[in-house]
Amino acid sequence: MAVLTWLIPAGQYETTRAGNVIAGTYQSRANSPQGLWNIFEAPIKGMLGTKTTDGAISVSLFILVIGGFLGVTTKTRMLDDGIGSVVKKYAGQEKVLIPFLMTLFAIGGSTFGMGEETIAFVPILIPIMVRVGYDSITAISISLIGSQVGCIGSTVNPFATGVASETIHISPGIGIGSRLIFFICVLVISILYVMHYATKVKKDPENSYVFERRQRDLKEFVDKDHEVVDQLSPKQRHVLVAFILIFVIMICSLIPWTSLNSKFTIFDDFTHWLTHVPFLGDFVGTNILPLGNWYFTEITTLFLIGSVLIMFIFKMSETDFINSFMSGMGDMLDVAMIVAVARGIQVVMNDGNITATILHAGETGLQGLSSGVFIALTYIFYIPMSFLIPSSSGCAAATMGIIGPLGKFSGVSGSLVVTAFQSASGFVNLVTPTSAIVMGSLAVAHVGIGTWLKYIGKLMLILFVFSIVFLVICSMLKL
Repeated sequence: MAVLTWLIPAGQYETTRAGNVIAGTYQSRANSPQGLWNIFEAPIKGMLGTKTTDGAISVSLFILVIGGFLGVTTKTRMLDDGIGSVVKKYAGQEKVLIPFLMTLFAIGGSTFGMGEETIAFVPILIPIMVRVGYDSITAISISLIGSQVGCIGSTVNPFATGVASETIHISPGIGIGSRLIFFICVLVISILYVMHYATKVKKDPENSYVFERRQRDLKEFVDKDHEVVDQLSPKQRHVLVAFILIFVIMICSLIPWTSLNSKFTIFDDFTHWLTHVPFLGDFVGTNILPLGNWYFTEITTLFLIGSVLIMFIFKMSETDFINSFMSGMGDMLDVAMIVAVARGIQVVMNDGNITATILHAGETGLQGLSSGVFIALTYIFYIPMSFLIPSSSGCAAATMGIIGPLGKFSGVSGSLVVTAFQSASGFVNLVTPTSAIVMGSLAVAHVGIGTWLKYIGKLMLILFVFSIVFLVICSMLKL
C-alpha cells in the first residue's frame, strides 16, 4: 500500500461533520508518498488513531476483554459439560440431536464468533453418530457447519459484525433485524442438508464419503471412553444463566431502539430513574448510557463486569480468575494486533492521500450501477479476500474503510455491506485450508480436505446463491 502512494495520484473529498464523504466533491492534490518510517509507524497510528483515521484501540481492547471473559467461562467448563450432557441425555434420539446441537453452535457463532473451541466436541460426537449408523462427517458437520453458519449469519459477532461496523462508524445493532432473518434461513438450509446426508448414510452406509473408514472409526472412537457428565452442577447452571444474560444485555444495548420507534423509551426512562435515585444512583455510577446507545466502551465494560460476576458465582479463587482471564486475553492477542496492523493499512492510504482517489475511481465506475449489482459484487469480492486475509477482524479492518463508503454511491447502506462481508467470511470458513477450525476438526476425525470438499460442495453452492439473492432483495428494500 505504501508503494501505491508513490504511484496513485493523490486527492481528497469534502466531508460532512460526521466524516462521511460527499459524492461529486473530489479534487486532486499534491502527492504524499509514504516511506519506511511511515510503514513502521502505521500500525502504531492504527492502534492509537490520527486526525484522518480512527484508532483501533477500542476494538482491540474489546477483543482482549471478551477473550478474558471467555477464558473465565471456559475455566468453569460450563460450555463443554453443558453440550456434553445434552449429547448424553439425547443418546438414542440422534436425529433430534442434529438440529438441536447445530442451533446451539450456530447461536455461539452468531453472537461471540464460536470457532476453534468446537474442535473439542468432534471426538465426543463421532462415537455417538457412528454408533447409531451415521458417520464421522455427520459429527463434524454438527459442530463445524453449525458454528460457521452462525458466523455467516452473524447478528452481533464482535469479531465480524463489531469490527466491520466500527470501521465505518455505525452501531453493530443497525441491520440486526435482517441479519436475524438471514441467520435463521441459512441455519435451516444447513440443518436440512446435514440431516438429509445423515439419513442417506443410515439407510445405506455405502453412501458415506468415509465408508472405507467405518470399521476403523467404530474401533477407534466407539470403544474409546469419553468422560461426559450427566448434567451441569448448580454452580455451572448459574454461570450459564449469567453467560446468557450478558449476551442478551449486549444485544439489547446495540439495537437503536428509539431510532426504530421514537415511543420506545423504556431503557431511557429506566436509566434516568436509576441514576437519579438518592444514593443508589451514585452507588451504581454516573454517565451510564441507556441500552440502545452503547458502543465499544460500554460493551467492553459489560464483559469485564461479566467476568467478575462469573468468578463470584463459581466461587473461583483470585489466582484462578486472573490466570484464566489473562489466558483468555492471550488467546485473542493475535486478533487484537491484527486489527491494529490492518488499520495501519488505512493510515498509509489516508496519510498518502490515495483513499479519496480510490473512492473516486469507484464512484466513477459505479455510476449507473444498481444497488443489487453492487451488493452482489461486494459479496463475491469478499470471498477471495477472506481467503487472502483469514482473520475476519483483520479483513474487516483492512477493507471496510473503502468498501463501506463505496456502497453509498450505489445507494447501499453500510449495515448491508457489513452483512455481505460477514456472510462471505463465514462462507469461506467452511472450507478454507488455512482455518484451524476446518483442518483441526478434519484431523481429529481423520477426514481429508478433498473428501470434505466433495461432501460440502452442494451446500456451498446453495448458500452462495441464497446469500446473493437475500442481499439483492435487502438492497432493493433499502434494508
